[in-house]
Amino acid sequence: MHKGDRAADFELSDQHGEPVKLTALLAQGPVVLFFYPLAMSGGCTQEVCHFRDLGEQFDQLGAQPVGISRDSVERQAEFAQRNAVAYPLLSDPQEEVIEAYGVKRRLLAKLLPVKRSTFVIAQDGKILEVISSEMDMRVHAERALKVLQQNQG
Repeated sequence: MHKGDRAADFELSDQHGEPVKLTALLAQGPVVLFFYPLAMSGGCTQEVCHFRDLGEQFDQLGAQPVGISRDSVERQAEFAQRNAVAYPLLSDPQEEVIEAYGVKRRLLAKLLPVKRSTFVIAQDGKILEVISSEMDMRVHAERALKVLQQNQG
Protein backbone atom coordinates (compact mmCIF):
# COMPACT_ATOMS: atom_id res chain seq x y z
CA MET A 1 0.00 0.00 0.00
CA HIS A 2 1.29 3.43 -0.91
CA LYS A 3 0.36 7.06 -0.47
CA GLY A 4 -2.73 7.76 -2.57
CA ASP A 5 -3.96 4.15 -2.52
CA ARG A 6 -7.28 3.15 -0.99
CA ALA A 7 -6.59 1.34 2.29
CA ALA A 8 -7.45 -2.35 2.23
CA ASP A 9 -10.36 -3.12 4.53
CA PHE A 10 -9.92 -5.83 7.15
CA GLU A 11 -11.35 -7.25 10.34
CA LEU A 12 -9.10 -8.35 13.24
CA SER A 13 -9.58 -8.95 16.96
CA ASP A 14 -8.48 -6.27 19.40
CA GLN A 15 -6.88 -6.77 22.82
CA HIS A 16 -10.33 -7.55 24.28
CA GLY A 17 -11.06 -10.23 21.68
CA GLU A 18 -13.62 -7.98 19.96
CA PRO A 19 -13.71 -7.81 16.15
CA VAL A 20 -12.60 -4.48 14.71
CA LYS A 21 -13.22 -3.54 11.09
CA LEU A 22 -11.32 -0.71 9.38
CA THR A 23 -14.46 0.65 7.69
CA ALA A 24 -16.18 0.92 11.09
CA LEU A 25 -13.23 2.86 12.49
CA LEU A 26 -13.17 5.17 9.46
CA ALA A 27 -16.86 5.93 9.96
CA GLN A 28 -15.75 7.73 13.13
CA GLY A 29 -12.85 9.67 11.57
CA PRO A 30 -9.31 9.28 10.20
CA VAL A 31 -7.25 6.29 11.35
CA VAL A 32 -3.52 6.14 12.03
CA LEU A 33 -2.73 2.48 11.46
CA PHE A 34 0.69 1.54 12.75
CA PHE A 35 2.39 -1.83 12.48
CA TYR A 36 4.96 -2.88 15.06
CA PRO A 37 7.14 -6.00 15.23
CA LEU A 38 6.74 -7.35 18.76
CA ALA A 39 4.54 -6.44 21.71
CA MET A 40 6.46 -5.70 24.93
CA SER A 41 9.82 -5.22 23.20
CA GLY A 42 11.66 -2.00 24.04
CA GLY A 43 11.16 -0.17 20.76
CA CYS A 44 7.53 -1.18 20.37
CA THR A 45 6.77 -0.12 23.94
CA GLN A 46 8.28 3.31 23.21
CA GLU A 47 6.23 3.66 20.04
CA VAL A 48 2.93 2.49 21.55
CA CYS A 49 3.41 4.74 24.59
CA HIS A 50 4.21 7.74 22.40
CA PHE A 51 0.93 7.26 20.53
CA ARG A 52 -0.79 6.95 23.94
CA ASP A 53 0.87 10.13 25.25
CA LEU A 54 -0.26 12.10 22.19
CA GLY A 55 -3.81 10.73 22.44
CA GLU A 56 -5.38 14.08 23.25
CA GLN A 57 -3.90 15.62 20.10
CA PHE A 58 -5.26 12.74 17.99
CA ASP A 59 -8.66 13.19 19.70
CA GLN A 60 -8.68 16.90 18.83
CA LEU A 61 -8.24 15.97 15.17
CA GLY A 62 -10.96 13.32 15.36
CA ALA A 63 -8.38 10.64 14.56
CA GLN A 64 -7.71 7.31 16.18
CA PRO A 65 -4.42 5.41 16.46
CA VAL A 66 -4.67 1.67 15.91
CA GLY A 67 -1.72 -0.68 16.39
CA ILE A 68 -1.25 -4.05 14.66
CA SER A 69 1.24 -6.85 15.26
CA ARG A 70 1.19 -10.59 14.85
CA ASP A 71 1.04 -11.05 18.62
CA SER A 72 -1.89 -13.00 20.09
CA VAL A 73 -4.96 -11.30 21.53
CA GLU A 74 -3.76 -12.32 25.01
CA ARG A 75 -0.32 -10.77 24.49
CA GLN A 76 -1.91 -7.59 23.09
CA ALA A 77 -4.15 -7.45 26.18
CA GLU A 78 -1.16 -7.75 28.51
CA PHE A 79 0.75 -5.15 26.47
CA ALA A 80 -2.19 -2.72 26.59
CA GLN A 81 -2.71 -3.24 30.32
CA ARG A 82 0.98 -2.82 31.20
CA ASN A 83 1.13 0.45 29.28
CA ALA A 84 -2.37 1.86 29.97
CA VAL A 85 -3.25 1.82 26.26
CA ALA A 86 -6.91 2.62 25.56
CA TYR A 87 -6.82 2.56 21.75
CA PRO A 88 -7.11 -0.71 19.78
CA LEU A 89 -4.15 -3.08 19.53
CA LEU A 90 -5.07 -5.63 16.88
CA SER A 91 -3.86 -9.20 16.56
CA ASP A 92 -2.86 -10.49 13.10
CA PRO A 93 -1.31 -13.91 13.84
CA GLN A 94 -1.98 -15.15 10.28
CA GLU A 95 -0.24 -12.01 8.92
CA GLU A 96 -3.04 -11.40 6.41
CA VAL A 97 -3.27 -7.64 7.02
CA ILE A 98 0.49 -7.39 7.49
CA GLU A 99 0.88 -8.98 4.06
CA ALA A 100 -1.88 -6.85 2.46
CA TYR A 101 -0.19 -3.63 3.62
CA GLY A 102 3.23 -4.80 2.41
CA VAL A 103 4.93 -4.67 5.80
CA LYS A 104 5.88 -8.33 6.17
CA ARG A 105 9.63 -8.62 6.55
CA ARG A 106 11.38 -11.18 4.38
CA LEU A 107 14.89 -10.89 5.84
CA LEU A 108 15.15 -11.35 9.62
CA ALA A 109 11.52 -12.50 9.59
CA LYS A 110 12.05 -14.85 12.53
CA LEU A 111 13.37 -12.08 14.80
CA LEU A 112 11.36 -9.09 13.57
CA PRO A 113 8.47 -10.30 11.37
CA VAL A 114 6.96 -6.88 10.68
CA LYS A 115 8.43 -3.67 9.28
CA ARG A 116 7.66 -0.74 11.58
CA SER A 117 5.34 1.31 9.36
CA THR A 118 2.47 3.76 9.83
CA PHE A 119 -0.40 4.50 7.43
CA VAL A 120 -2.33 7.74 7.89
CA ILE A 121 -5.77 7.01 6.44
CA ALA A 122 -8.34 9.71 5.68
CA GLN A 123 -11.96 9.11 6.56
CA ASP A 124 -12.70 8.31 2.89
CA GLY A 125 -10.17 5.44 3.04
CA LYS A 126 -7.40 7.17 1.06
CA ILE A 127 -3.86 6.73 2.40
CA LEU A 128 -2.53 10.23 3.04
CA GLU A 129 0.98 9.18 4.09
CA VAL A 130 3.14 6.16 4.79
CA ILE A 131 5.77 6.57 7.51
CA SER A 132 8.64 4.11 7.87
CA SER A 133 11.37 4.18 10.48
CA GLU A 134 12.90 1.31 12.38
CA MET A 135 15.04 3.48 14.65
CA ASP A 136 13.03 6.60 15.55
CA MET A 137 10.06 5.40 17.58
CA ARG A 138 8.66 8.91 18.00
CA VAL A 139 8.54 9.89 14.32
CA HIS A 140 5.49 7.72 13.58
CA ALA A 141 3.03 9.53 15.87
CA GLU A 142 4.56 12.99 15.38
CA ARG A 143 4.58 12.79 11.57
CA ALA A 144 1.05 11.33 11.55
CA LEU A 145 -0.18 14.32 13.58
CA LYS A 146 1.42 16.75 11.11
CA VAL A 147 -0.19 15.00 8.15
CA LEU A 148 -3.59 15.04 9.84
CA GLN A 149 -3.23 18.75 10.67
CA GLN A 150 -2.28 19.55 7.06
CA ASN A 151 -5.29 17.63 5.74
CA GLN A 152 -7.86 19.01 8.16
CA GLY A 153 -11.03 20.44 6.65
